[in-house]
Amino acid sequence: MITRYRIAPVRWPRGLSLRLAILSDIHACEPWVSAPRIRSIVEQTNALGADLILLLGDYSKGHRWTTGEVHSAEWSAALSGLKAPFGVHAVLGNHDWWDDLTAQKRGHGPTYGQRALEAVGIRVHENRAIRLQKDDQAFWLAGLGDQIALLPYRRYGRSRWQGMDDLPGTLAQIDDDGAPVILMAHEPDIFSSVPSRVSLTVSGHTHGGQVRFLGWSPVVPSRHGNRYAYGHIREHRTGGSADLIVSGGIGESIMPIRFGVPPEVVVVDLGAG
Repeated sequence: MITRYRIAPVRWPRGLSLRLAILSDIHACEPWVSAPRIRSIVEQTNALGADLILLLGDYSKGHRWTTGEVHSAEWSAALSGLKAPFGVHAVLGNHDWWDDLTAQKRGHGPTYGQRALEAVGIRVHENRAIRLQKDDQAFWLAGLGDQIALLPYRRYGRSRWQGMDDLPGTLAQIDDDGAPVILMAHEPDIFSSVPSRVSLTVSGHTHGGQVRFLGWSPVVPSRHGNRYAYGHIREHRTGGSADLIVSGGIGESIMPIRFGVPPEVVVVDLGAG
């Protein structure tokens, strides 16, 4: 399914139009999200005419109900077919950290998922912001580290969840007061702390609750419950407002079940009239 949003964020510069194509929570595994299925999704995504393609994390499987693995070399090779004029950009998700026991043990990356993406030429943004330009107008793309990356393993000296995210440090890299900012963050929970300086935050992780009835999900993996479960959310901030889009994603976690929230590729048109 292709889900489309058309948004004019506050302080978005006149004359700058951007189309984003967003893929989230692929959770590659057999038989649900195989390498051939990922290649088919890549073809669909390329046909959308996006300026940028954003990958929002959780490439590895998210549950045990599988008939086989899809190795990181396979799913990254499938994703390498993505093409956009301003590039393909990625962040990591919690499962990309949780499934990498070596990264869990040492307490830092790079994860094998990050290495796989970078090996095929896809940029992974870990607390990094970059300046891009279209039609002589600048904009920033920022990517946040995962917010629940490290599990509370006492044998590794950790008694609580630890994130790899650094929102203040990421936004401090932005030295152009006038150019808009797009923030990629796997989990949407960070949005409550995102300032109005950021024009749009895009997230995944929740799968839209994976089971959804009339716009409500009984279980959402977020401390905010249904507040950031799915779709377009606009909230007021000091100095303006901020926009969030949460993708329902492609695959599943915990159980291979979806109801009321089908797999989707998200298209966002920014600044379009």
